[in-house]
Amino acid sequence: MAQPHCRSGDIARLGPVGDAATHSVALARTASFEAIHLVVRAGSSIAPHQVTGSMTLYGIAGHVRFEGGSPSELRAGDWLFLEPGTPHALEAVADTSLLLTILFDEPGAEAAAPAG
Repeated sequence: MAQPHCRSGDIARLGPVGDAATHSVALARTASFEAIHLVVRAGSSIAPHQVTGSMTLYGIAGHVRFEGGSPSELRAGDWLFLEPGTPHALEAVADTSLLLTILFDEPGAEAAAPAG
């Protein structure tokens, strides 16, 4: 049975990566945003793929090798941004906990230039 996404105002407890029961879970999703607590165990990998929106990864704990961006490795405290459609893959060097966010950008939408 799938775990429901958080609703506005809900608190989600992200378990420590050292707990074997801690696993990946989709936290929240709207038409424009998704957040996932991504847990990748040492020696596991995620095959090359891409997503349609802008993506960020924040290292909560652990260490992964990352292909498709710079830096080539992410550790606790590191943050990575990828443009929509950027191919990427990763391999866990150690048990790793990441916060993944995806912004589903509107096609053709451009950031507003500052007035000045």
